[in-house]
Amino acid sequence: MPGNFCGPRLAVAILMIALVTCGSSYAARGSRAPESSDSVTVVIDAGHGGHDRGGIPGQRIAEKDMTLDVAQRLRNVLSASGYRVVMTRDSDIFVPLPTRVAIANSYRNAIFVCIHFNATNRMGASGIETYFYSRDSLPLASAVHYHVTGGAPSANRGVRRRGYYVLRKTAIPAVLVECGFLTNPTEAAYAQTASYRQKLADEIATGVRERNSLGSASFIDQTKVAKSERHKSKRSHKKNARKKKNSSKPSGAEEASAQ
Repeated sequence: MPGNFCGPRLAVAILMIALVTCGSSYAARGSRAPESSDSVTVVIDAGHGGHDRGGIPGQRIAEKDMTLDVAQRLRNVLSASGYRVVMTRDSDIFVPLPTRVAIANSYRNAIFVCIHFNATNRMGASGIETYFYSRDSLPLASAVHYHVTGGAPSANRGVRRRGYYVLRKTAIPAVLVECGFLTNPTEAAYAQTASYRQKLADEIATGVRERNSLGSASFIDQTKVAKSERHKSKRSHKKNARKKKNSSKPSGAEEASAQ
């Protein structure tokens, strides 16, 4: 009978379609990239802000303004590439370091990029350096540093390991980029141009995108230096405790070790 004969054929056809569909789905899953930009959160931290200008006393250019501008440009570039971006500050406000870390640690599958500019009393000091602390942060630091130094006319001061607060306390890959010296006349002039700040943002974004593509760079381990400075700061603090007991502002050495 026609109806009874077509039944088994129809069942086989449906089974074959199901197997092909299942196989295609499995192949698609197997060929999918391990990470897409929309699955990664980038927490961008613009250094300083509010009453904290950054830099050194008497510095003409406020570091807090430069870091915020680069951070906002970086946000725009990464957002356009499909990344989810979170800013620890998006205006001229002061955000305590523990709050910045808490924001970073509240996201899974995230990375943390902290933007700073350098300063010193020696006007001739120049160059770009990138800091990290945990070993799983080194690939990110290497990639970001490679691209920023490759796209900037400033000297390469290298990748450095140091226990700054925002690097030491974050539970995700974290880097701190020093984008040049605002106390150096040449680098300060660069930083004050929108095109250069955009270039910094573009290169940092490229480093974020390619953090798993480049090998890890060699680095200078400054963690022992930082520990020594903290011990000196503690001794100095004990000697001057009575003089400083009414002051809430940390000393320069304490502030540096807390960054």
